[in-house]
Amino acid sequence: MSRQSQHDVHGWHLHPQLADDTHPLAQFALCELRLMDDANHPWLILVPRIENAIELIDLDPAQQTQLMQEIDRASRALQVAVKPHKLNVAALGNMVPQLHVHVIARFQDDIAWPRPVWGTASAQPYSPELLIARVEVLRDALNA
Repeated sequence: MSRQSQHDVHGWHLHPQLADDTHPLAQFALCELRLMDDANHPWLILVPRIENAIELIDLDPAQQTQLMQEIDRASRALQVAVKPHKLNVAALGNMVPQLHVHVIARFQDDIAWPRPVWGTASAQPYSPELLIARVEVLRDALNA
């Protein structure tokens, strides 16, 4: 039996670490779109709602295509909302095995530039006011 045939979208749940580190932003056809709770970097996480998906190859071809379309949508919204110098897109999963894709807005004056954001500085959680403002701007950009 292939790994794909073992997947059950109905049994899917968000990994506890992703739930702790992110805020819900939107529901796409395939993915949960979430905002990383790190005000150092505008940072989105897409999590396909496919049970036991760990690698991109665990998605069937149609799901892979859908994921790319949703990465495109999230990337464009982030670009409109915050106008970054560069977008970093990655699916690493070294700490959290559940398949998830990072879309990170990078700026030449951010605290990690030009290095990766991981391990450079401690996450700076959003204040309630900044979180509300960031979510509103991102949702507006998603719906534009």
